[in-house]
Amino acid sequence: IRDRLGTARIAKQFAMGLAPSTEVEVVGISSRNEAQASAFATELDIARHFGSYSDLIADVDIDAVYIPLPNTLHAEWAIKAADAGKHIICEKPLAMSLTEAKDMFDAARRNKVHLVEAYPYLSQPTTLKARELVRSGAIGRPQLITANFGVSFTDPTDIRFQSDLGGGSMLDAGSYCVSFACVMAGERPKRVQALARWTETGVDQTMVATLEFDSGLIAQIASTYATHYYRHGQVAGDNGIIDTHFLNHPPAGGPPAIHVRRGRMPDESEMETIVAEGGNGFRYSAESFARLVAGDKAGWNGASQQESLDVAATLSALLESARSGTPVDVEV
Repeated sequence: IRDRLGTARIAKQFAMGLAPSTEVEVVGISSRNEAQASAFATELDIARHFGSYSDLIADVDIDAVYIPLPNTLHAEWAIKAADAGKHIICEKPLAMSLTEAKDMFDAARRNKVHLVEAYPYLSQPTTLKARELVRSGAIGRPQLITANFGVSFTDPTDIRFQSDLGGGSMLDAGSYCVSFACVMAGERPKRVQALARWTETGVDQTMVATLEFDSGLIAQIASTYATHYYRHGQVAGDNGIIDTHFLNHPPAGGPPAIHVRRGRMPDESEMETIVAEGGNGFRYSAESFARLVAGDKAGWNGASQQESLDVAATLSALLESARSGTPVDVEV
């Protein structure tokens, strides 16, 4: 992966996460002005900088870009990057609507480049193991999925609170919960119902929701900017459960782990703790993307195109439901 659009805080975390990699190198950064790009490049020892996003994607030596821009700019710059022949790894949420997401993938297909959505937790070995267990039937047929993500943000000038830039807890923390539910369910919800508490800037501070699936599975998710940091997911099947924190990076104080109980009743089996190797999720995700770009289709272990489309459609339905106070069918 070579170069990146934008100097957002997450871009710094991304660059720092990739620094130790022997497979991926960050060689440039762009910003809306050259001074900001130069300062970022100097701070993180990045070789090149560009004073505009257009200059970066016009550079013939650049192979791929990482897009950490505000949510409302993802589609515009992903399509421009694709039209310039660049592969793209784009921050979540991929798009503001299903239509935008489809347009982005159409642009990638038209230009024969790869476009993926960046969910570092999906590339963690613990998530890969949990997904494998669900798919293999280790806990029977999934019946209920829960996913919650809370974190404290209070600054009203933060981009997360700006409605015109796609702010709000559901499009941020909540997108992980929707992704977790869709990935573990293996299908798109058919209907959602959401309840939100709104900020003065017009974005959701907290949202809770129920997702219904054609299979009969139900998911309950919650996102908030009003609590201590927490992140937890559970897949409950008719023959067991899987507990995980579906983290982007290993937790402080210990290795990442998932907890599995097989059987219908607590006394049928003990809780099994599965510990897996863990590292920086940005690095895992970027290295996986690099393998995809190099021609190894099986090398990508993040969100599939279908999963990203499912998340985009679900997020739009959730926001519509929260504002209308009624259930909303998810677009197909």
